[in-house]
Amino acid sequence: MAKKKKEIDCSNEEINPNAHILGAGIVVEQKITDTLEENYMPYAMSVIVSRAIPEIDGMKPSHRKLLYTMYKMGLLTGGRIKSANIVGRTMQLNPHGDAAIYETMVRLSKGNESLLHPFVDSKGNFGKAYSKNMQYAASRYTEAKLSPFAAELFKDIDKNTVDFVPNYDNTMQEPLLFPVSVPTILTNANLGIAVGMASNICSFNLREICETTIALIKNPDADLFETLKCPDFVGGAQVIFDRDALHSIFETGRGSVKIRSKWTYDKANKCIDITEIPTTTTSEAIIEKIIECVKKGSFKEIKDIRDETDKKGLKITIDVKNGTDVDKLMSKLFKTTTLEDTFSCNFNVLIKGMPKVLGVRQILNEWIEFRTDCVRRRLEFDLAKCKDKLHLLRGLEKILLDIDKAIYIIRNTEEEAEVVPNLMIGFGIDKIQAEYVAEIKLRHLNKEYILKRTKDIQSLVESIALLEDILSSKQKIKKIIVAELKDVAAKHGQDRKSEIIYVDEAEEVEKEEEIPDYPVILFFTKEGYFKKILPLSWQKSSGEHKLKEGDEVIKMVETSNKTDLLFFTNKCQVYKAKANDFDETKASNLGEFVGSYLGMDEGETAIHMVSTQDYKGYVMFFFENGKVAKVDLKSYETKTNRKKLIKAYSDKSPLVAVKYIEEDKEIVLISSAGRHLLIHTGVISPKTTKDTIGVSVMTLKKGQKLYEVRDYKQGEFSKPYRYKTKNLPALGMLLSAEDAGEMEEQISML
Repeated sequence: MAKKKKEIDCSNEEINPNAHILGAGIVVEQKITDTLEENYMPYAMSVIVSRAIPEIDGMKPSHRKLLYTMYKMGLLTGGRIKSANIVGRTMQLNPHGDAAIYETMVRLSKGNESLLHPFVDSKGNFGKAYSKNMQYAASRYTEAKLSPFAAELFKDIDKNTVDFVPNYDNTMQEPLLFPVSVPTILTNANLGIAVGMASNICSFNLREICETTIALIKNPDADLFETLKCPDFVGGAQVIFDRDALHSIFETGRGSVKIRSKWTYDKANKCIDITEIPTTTTSEAIIEKIIECVKKGSFKEIKDIRDETDKKGLKITIDVKNGTDVDKLMSKLFKTTTLEDTFSCNFNVLIKGMPKVLGVRQILNEWIEFRTDCVRRRLEFDLAKCKDKLHLLRGLEKILLDIDKAIYIIRNTEEEAEVVPNLMIGFGIDKIQAEYVAEIKLRHLNKEYILKRTKDIQSLVESIALLEDILSSKQKIKKIIVAELKDVAAKHGQDRKSEIIYVDEAEEVEKEEEIPDYPVILFFTKEGYFKKILPLSWQKSSGEHKLKEGDEVIKMVETSNKTDLLFFTNKCQVYKAKANDFDETKASNLGEFVGSYLGMDEGETAIHMVSTQDYKGYVMFFFENGKVAKVDLKSYETKTNRKKLIKAYSDKSPLVAVKYIEEDKEIVLISSAGRHLLIHTGVISPKTTKDTIGVSVMTLKKGQKLYEVRDYKQGEFSKPYRYKTKNLPALGMLLSAEDAGEMEEQISML
């Protein structure tokens, strides 16, 4: 049933001055789902099918157009030519602009080191995949041709092995797929981001892929682990072998692989040299992260770091201090930087125009089916050629019986158009055979020439019989594929670049960092500054602090250097650190600004500090709406070294005060109306949910709010029971005349 659209006629000329334009001024009311289906879905499908997702030959359309252009330019043999020339010619197939075409060529090139088996043999600066600063030169400066491995893409492409379609302006033909003789879909990494879906395929060793494909041809249920170990990356490094994760990739196409950098230690120069890194990161990203960690004090063993990459290859050098446990340092670096990274696999491939997420087994089975069809079409092409040639030679064989007769017929035919019909009648041959005979040069109309040509008849008969026999058996076609795979593996196969290490070897026992234990005094100020001072230094300072104007110390704790610190911020978050992370300072220094030191968000500042070694006690949050939240400090303890916890407390009402109590005590709450309420924290039940909104403790009238919270000092009130209550929430009491007088007296003394 056709969809109905409601039309509103706005064609009145007074309303619509463009009424003379057909359809102008008509507003069509349409469901948004219909709009998406009609306008957005075609675009999304175009991106998925025609741009971002690779097909079974391992190519995206942009790759295929570029490589086919180079093939037609004769660049499979001979010397290199300027890249700009190739880019210009490729625009006959790819109209998306020279910059996009050249970027595609760069990634396919040997010089860029993006692919395990590059398709473009390059000369000049093509940049490096492992460095974002090493950019490629302009196309007018570089040269390229097809690599020897690219020949495997075009084998028998002219024998009707794949379908061809017109290019965008219908001036030439281009292949829909390449008849690849090896599963290039898995031998080179491929990343594509479409609309609503993506593809991320890792590379495998060519020899291993060929062996695995052969094993699957012979036995569809073959164990892949017997021939395919794990991914192999162009950047080398170390792949951590996790059988469960790899099994998921092999069977489902989803999973992740951990890649770890390779490094050596130079004892003479006391430096670590990193020579191979994961393909998912860059040398600059690693260096920047290490520098950031060093500034925060996380890696005190590191003296300097520099990039020593040169023509020989990648090299990151880290200078370390004397006595550094290098293995322990690298273990920490692997955990905190991309020196160890994860490659997330998503094997999304276009199969007959439909995107499918397939495992390695299913992809290879699809490739075997595709390659079988290519070989079958090639054999059918060869068979047709043999039959056509045999047919011509059969006609030539009949001429052999009486060459003089053929000459006589041609000589005595008055009109040229009658030569072929007369030959057909004279020798009982068809038009094609007669045309062939008629085109033979006069010098070849001799017995020797004709005998030489007709000798091929027997070999053609045998070839035709052989081809028909192969075409009648799928097993024989598969034997051809197996033979070709063995040939490719022998010709282009190479040793693994990525070393395999097993999970047991990778998971070293993490030694607990030996933190020196000595007494320290911690200070935290209202403006968010922190100081760690040794007791002796504090005594010498006579208790005088250097502070910013208007700042004051709001927290002083005598504790150990091993203590954990929790900094609660104005953005309802808590940042965790250790006292050992901060350097000792003096009272005469301003100290560390916690917000900058811990990398807090813009506009975020620390408002309270908690020091603990056992996470015993409670954190109490007092809100303007009179509610109080009592959270068990254990709720902020984490097994991992997480530095930041979100939703550290409720954001439903503005925060008035934060208090850390190891044991329940009495606290005074004061409202903006001057009412005082004395409570014992034991009456408030603790919660494990950090962002609990709390319980109502103080009743507030309209326009009032909780104003101040402080610890109760013994003797502060003449009659403390006056400010207590049996039930909560409570309104509180105004100060008695006696207590008010004492308060004024204390203020005047200050």
